[in-house]
Amino acid sequence: MCHLAQVAILKPQTHIFSIFKNPYSISKSLQVPTNYSLSARSTSMGTPEAVVKKDVYSVWALPHEDVTARVKKLMEGLRSEFSGPQFEPHVTVVGAISLTADDALAKFWSACDGRKAYNATVDRVATGTFFYQCVFLLLHPTPEVAETSAHCSSHFGYKSSTPYMPHLSLLYADLTEEEKKKAQEKANMLDESISSLSFQISRLALYKTDTEDKTLKSWEKVAECNLSPN
Repeated sequence: MCHLAQVAILKPQTHIFSIFKNPYSISKSLQVPTNYSLSARSTSMGTPEAVVKKDVYSVWALPHEDVTARVKKLMEGLRSEFSGPQFEPHVTVVGAISLTADDALAKFWSACDGRKAYNATVDRVATGTFFYQCVFLLLHPTPEVAETSAHCSSHFGYKSSTPYMPHLSLLYADLTEEEKKKAQEKANMLDESISSLSFQISRLALYKTDTEDKTLKSWEKVAECNLSPN
């Protein structure tokens, strides 16, 4: 006789996987964290074959080393006054998406295949409305920039609820509107020509980016791809 498997939610953070010999008796329960998913396949005894861990991943476009050094100096200047976690200068190409490690890597290498380096140009220093878009360099949405995001997002099956806004973040923080304006002014003061910066994107990287972790201590680079020269 086949066993009946059922998933029930006990708490927001916990799933209970229960196996029933019949609709009236429970044989056992197994707690599974929410970042794990149960395989649909079963053994001959009807028990789950595997528990698959998922993490949150993003794809970043990385500027050349000299630009990275310049932007890092600007970021350090802002953090010295407004605090905030440290992170690598990057342009998000694919936003946060939950995947298994193998699936994330396979999608990343598939998306990178045949991609060429491209240029990006800063429009201005801008501010946003939440922690991960506090103060940033807004980029011109050129066809190259927009197409790279669209291409990679299609490989990852990622769909954003808002139009793509290419940007390179300078500061992650929860600031008031007055503080954000002050940080924006300081960025322009620390690097007066930053708003006219043009740079080449020659690398894409796959990162673990748990957006619940505002310390960013769990964030890490998983893989990096050098794009073909133009």
